[in-house]
Amino acid sequence: MNRINIFIACFSFLLSPPLSAQTPSVHGISLLGDLKYPENFTHFDYVNPDAPKGGMVNLGTSGTFDTFNGFSLKGTPANGSETLHCSLLTNSADEPASFYGYLAEKIRIAADHKSVSFVLNKNAKFSDGTPVTADDVVFSFNILVKKGPPLFAQYYRDVAKAEIITPSEVKFTFSTDKNRELASILGQFPVFSKAYYQTHDFEKADLLPPVGCGPYQVKEFKAGQSVVYTRIPAWWGENIPSQKGLNNFDVRYAYYRDPGVLFEAFKAGDCDFRSEQLAKNWATGYKIPAVTDGKIILKETPHELPTGTQAFIFNTRNPIFADRSVRDALAKSFDFEWLNRTLFFDFYKRSLSYFNNSPLACSGLPKGEELAILHPYKDSLPPELFTESFKLPITKGTGHDRDLIGKANAILKKAGWVVKKGIRVNEKTGKPLTFELLLTDPALEKVALAFQRNLKALGVHMTIRTVTLSQYIEKLRNYDYDMICFSFPQSEIPGNEQREFWGSKAADIDGGYNFAGIKDPIVDNLVELVIASPDRQALVDRVHALDRVLSWGYYSIQQWYLPTSRIAYWNKFGMPEKKPKDGVGFNAWWLLDAKR
Repeated sequence: MNRINIFIACFSFLLSPPLSAQTPSVHGISLLGDLKYPENFTHFDYVNPDAPKGGMVNLGTSGTFDTFNGFSLKGTPANGSETLHCSLLTNSADEPASFYGYLAEKIRIAADHKSVSFVLNKNAKFSDGTPVTADDVVFSFNILVKKGPPLFAQYYRDVAKAEIITPSEVKFTFSTDKNRELASILGQFPVFSKAYYQTHDFEKADLLPPVGCGPYQVKEFKAGQSVVYTRIPAWWGENIPSQKGLNNFDVRYAYYRDPGVLFEAFKAGDCDFRSEQLAKNWATGYKIPAVTDGKIILKETPHELPTGTQAFIFNTRNPIFADRSVRDALAKSFDFEWLNRTLFFDFYKRSLSYFNNSPLACSGLPKGEELAILHPYKDSLPPELFTESFKLPITKGTGHDRDLIGKANAILKKAGWVVKKGIRVNEKTGKPLTFELLLTDPALEKVALAFQRNLKALGVHMTIRTVTLSQYIEKLRNYDYDMICFSFPQSEIPGNEQREFWGSKAADIDGGYNFAGIKDPIVDNLVELVIASPDRQALVDRVHALDRVLSWGYYSIQQWYLPTSRIAYWNKFGMPEKKPKDGVGFNAWWLLDAKR
């Protein structure tokens, strides 16, 4: 999310022939083989290319916002601000790991896989009417890497150089030929106007709507309360194949401080669409006349996307949680079966992987190539990793499982944590085992209270603190917490982002995503193997190994996942018959009363 500008001397440009003279061009990139859509495709299958455009959709969200700059390390960005920008490529949502031209018309990947060039669409313009050039692309890349969130520096670590070939062609040179996804992920960063940021501070978080090249612009807003995005008239990308049939209406986001009030606002008709995340709402909250009368439509559909993992994350920077045994014991104290039965109406599946709902999730014992990958580290890994399938206790769901507490107690005692006068203390230092769980979603408080009750039976004292989203983001940026609840997203093709999630170099960078503070050379090596996977099978084996090491490291208390999409919406939308892999494809919907 940012960078500085690079200047290319005319003399060196004249000495170097354009990449177009060296390599053929393609219209897309697939990491798994052939592209679904041919070079002359006109639109994706999951859109209606003739969808009517117009009207306003009202969406609701929780919290607040204080900036439209989602790429600064400061502030809380407004929902939808990402639509102000666009990228070189965009992914198709009905095939895995495939990317097609957006700002870029053509892609040229060098035969030695050590560089990629993007040829820009000559019609691409920023919202102020100025053209998008290679100079803007290079500026954007450099400022994101140098001044943006640390994710970008980790993500693009193997890029040695970005340079302007012609005003409409940019080239990225790599430091390795082993990073299989680098060409495609270089197509994913937002492109900014260099001219705009020559007079505006990129690192400043404020409510000045920036110049962008995306399909939307900010029409109006009330700070922290609402924002309206309108489609840019005659937007330059309206008819390019990867954008045809998308972005069919204007959008208004209304902010609600309380999720319960937000739910009531939807049922009252103040919001038009809702992705339902709360099991109780789905089970009992929609028994209202608007649903019975068909005014509100409820749909639950299976999806084909990896769900990643939602978990309580241990901050191993805290000396208490530096001990794997403590993390193991607390993880075994989490009674998922009781929560699922009592709070979640048995809707959810237990998370046992960082790659849930995916063939990339490890299972059983390591074998074959995965075992060969892990064997060199055998003396440094937990012995049970090689002899047991990773699992967590299964309880009877009563909420008072003595066996659960007994196993956790035995682990803590062996690790030197004993109970004195009902309090769990370190037998050497006398320091009590106490910590704080930091939350931002009040809906998780019931989960936290149930966990707290089990810990109390162990003599462990956990306090629960719920803060605003802005406070939560700031504490995460500075790793100022003992334990948090966080969801790690995953893709069908894990790669460079794994450095940011688990890598040692990311552990001490403020604003990063290694929330657990993992510093393990084995994890680092496995992440690099994942990034360098030469084919799909190697990727599966290497991700299995990484997943297994992370799981047995007990860096988190994994919770649950849902292999379906649950949505509720007012009956005012049209939508294509074919759906993308998420089962919804909201970005391709349109309003039935829309007027062109």
